[in-house]
Amino acid sequence: MFTSRFLITNRILSISLFLIFIFQSFTSQAQKHMITPAALQKGDTVAIVATARKYTDNNLKPAIDLLHSWGLEVVIGNSIGLDNNQLAGTDEQRTADFQAQLDNPNIKAIWCVKGGYGTVRIIDSLDFTKFKQSPKWIVGFSDITVLHNHLNTLGYKTIHGIMPVTAPRATKEAIATLKQALFNEPLNYEITSDAMNRIGSAEGELVGGNLSILYSLFGSPSAIDCNSKILFIEDLDEYLYHIDRMMMNLKRNGCLESIKGIVVGSMTKMKDNDIPWGKNAVQIIEDVTKKYDIPVIYNFPAGHIQDNRALILGSKVSMKVTREKSILKFEN
Repeated sequence: MFTSRFLITNRILSISLFLIFIFQSFTSQAQKHMITPAALQKGDTVAIVATARKYTDNNLKPAIDLLHSWGLEVVIGNSIGLDNNQLAGTDEQRTADFQAQLDNPNIKAIWCVKGGYGTVRIIDSLDFTKFKQSPKWIVGFSDITVLHNHLNTLGYKTIHGIMPVTAPRATKEAIATLKQALFNEPLNYEITSDAMNRIGSAEGELVGGNLSILYSLFGSPSAIDCNSKILFIEDLDEYLYHIDRMMMNLKRNGCLESIKGIVVGSMTKMKDNDIPWGKNAVQIIEDVTKKYDIPVIYNFPAGHIQDNRALILGSKVSMKVTREKSILKFEN
């Protein structure tokens, strides 16, 4: 009798554990589905705001004209023109402006005016409840990586692309690809391969942004999950040994162990010490990642350059790297 009860109890426990496993697997798969904000339509309104460094130049006409040429309306946020030392007003003022645009159902996209530093100071004060009810595109790069990564953890796609302050100097390709991303037009890239590229193919969700910001977010609620992802990185004005430090951090926290591929954008205006580090930024990245059997695209046209082409972070992409060309395709 005891043996019979024991076997029945064991079987019930096994079935229960199996059902829990199935439920967790289903939940895990559900969590991987990234939500795409609605494509912009002519007549939609875009808000321009400052989440970080101040913008007091009062010269947004080129960016406004660009949006108007696409048939879009523009709202200028209250944070534009505010001056609080380096920042666009106080943390409370920047938070209030961004929150107002998040909550306004008539705003279909938020275009961050510039980067610098400061977005991380407001991220924990933002309430995304109404955003979740009516998702909208968040656009920018550099310090805006804070928003990209945070929204990625919440399950939403964002656009890494030019900002109002860089729009006047942007290439026609950078401008055209931002429009394609906003209006949900096909977005695919085929570029000449860099000699240092690592050959191969991979598929996965594209995540990342500015390397310095990624590095600073690890260990926080806004840190991305690198597992089975395609990692995009770029940076500006960093010491070369800092690049090595940050890449070693990605290695030690397991990010590089779990990714499927890497897309390296511009590494612009790198600095060195009086005693040289001995490698440039690309060579540092190659040195840290060479042990991993994954494809790598170097010198991709995105980052702190005029040809800063749009990337839909959170989107599933396929990458194929040959000696002649590198292809990056976004799913619609």
